Amino acid sequence: MTLSFPPGFLWGAASAAYQIEGAAQEDGRTPSIWDTFSHTPGKVLGGDTGDVAVDHYHRFREDVRLMADLNLGAYRFSVSWSRVQPTGRGPAVQRGLDFYRSLVDELLAAGIKPVLTLYHWDLPQELESRFNGGSAAGGGWPERETAERFAEYAGLVAQALGDRVEHWFTLNEPWCSAFLGYGSGVHAPGRTERLAPLRAAHHLNLAHGLGAQALRAALPARAQVAISLNPAVVRPLTDKPEDLDAARRIDALANRVFTGPLLRGGYPDDLIEDTAPVTDWSFVRDGDLAVIKHPLDALGINYYTPSLVSAATDNDRSPARHDGHGASAHSPWPGSERVAFHQTPGERTEMGWTVDPTGLHDLLMRYTREAPGVPLYITENGAAYDDKPDADGTVHDPDRIDYLHAHLAAAHQSIADGADLRGYFLWSLMDNFEWAYGYSRRFGAVYIDYPTQARVPKSSARWYAEVARTGELPNLPNLPNLPNG
Repeated sequence: MTLSFPPGFLWGAASAAYQIEGAAQEDGRTPSIWDTFSHTPGKVLGGDTGDVAVDHYHRFREDVRLMADLNLGAYRFSVSWSRVQPTGRGPAVQRGLDFYRSLVDELLAAGIKPVLTLYHWDLPQELESRFNGGSAAGGGWPERETAERFAEYAGLVAQALGDRVEHWFTLNEPWCSAFLGYGSGVHAPGRTERLAPLRAAHHLNLAHGLGAQALRAALPARAQVAISLNPAVVRPLTDKPEDLDAARRIDALANRVFTGPLLRGGYPDDLIEDTAPVTDWSFVRDGDLAVIKHPLDALGINYYTPSLVSAATDNDRSPARHDGHGASAHSPWPGSERVAFHQTPGERTEMGWTVDPTGLHDLLMRYTREAPGVPLYITENGAAYDDKPDADGTVHDPDRIDYLHAHLAAAHQSIADGADLRGYFLWSLMDNFEWAYGYSRRFGAVYIDYPTQARVPKSSARWYAEVARTGELPNLPNLPNLPNG
């Protein structure tokens, strides 16, 4: 049976500025924390950096033509803060804004909706370094001023692009920014502290609220303001009380630390109790929670794989080793370091993540209940596989087609079950710089030959293009004899 999605359902693909743009030192751009992190020996696999990435800065017109060929109705991209506002404060660099103006114009001319994310992890390095006498260990998201600077930046971008962009996302996956950047240290800026991640999480929440206010002040009434989260599907290993409590703890740190203030105007009591050995939360000031609980026009959900947890035993020497977020001697779970993560059963992607589309359905139904009246978008979903060209240059990736088919079927079931799901953004449009994994992991529907920068649509790209064209999911995931391009 063919599954039909509702009329107007938005079919898109997504990317992030540091992962694709390159041109790291052109037109006034200054280093972000990811420039600094990737140039630090030992931080990124293979010593890879985003200096060139996939050269989207120079090839964006070619890439937009590719999007049109793939029948995309929308393209979700992020703006490089340090390209627009190199020091994280002061006037915008018009050359930086001109790139995004040109990109948006190209998208609109091709009939593709631009969907803009203001922040996808690339904080201007100066905001990380400017506090404590310039020490890189004292600034960034744990500092309140960073949230205030983000609101200024949001206003600058809105003034430049607000007449042409209707869909705005303030932040992408703030959990990663806070807990991987300042807790486990596997993401930029690579700090390994216990208090800093919680301070960062609050100031990212505050940045969303202040940024949303700045967007509302500058954008036409038709614009939609949203945030994109990566909520965890946390499942207990057993029904034992201690394992159920472990799942509750991780749910608080992974999910409710953001949705509590965003949707309910307060941090959960159990989160505050769990983290009492780390902080008294005195960095939350009067009025902050009202700012954070800014009305949402939509909520973005990023999903890849579920988590399986239990109470840690004395034999669990590295309890977080299976949390899916990279190896580190430091935990990204402050106050809950004694929770153990387990490898979930089933087929795995190249990231080691289990393929489980039931988790996507669970998330969509959860936020249908918890955010009634707020439209949902799947803003990231996809898989990394070890893709290689055949002898004739074609790239066949049947595993990715199977993955996408199963997750789109779960999305369709969610709609049937009452979720107000408005769109799906494949992660990612192209192979790119995969953060601490460098260029060793390929998530793209389009293969990138890095030495030549040639773009080669994989079989999954052609499969997805047909789904986007028809709005229908075929009964069988594999379509035979799809052309390469």
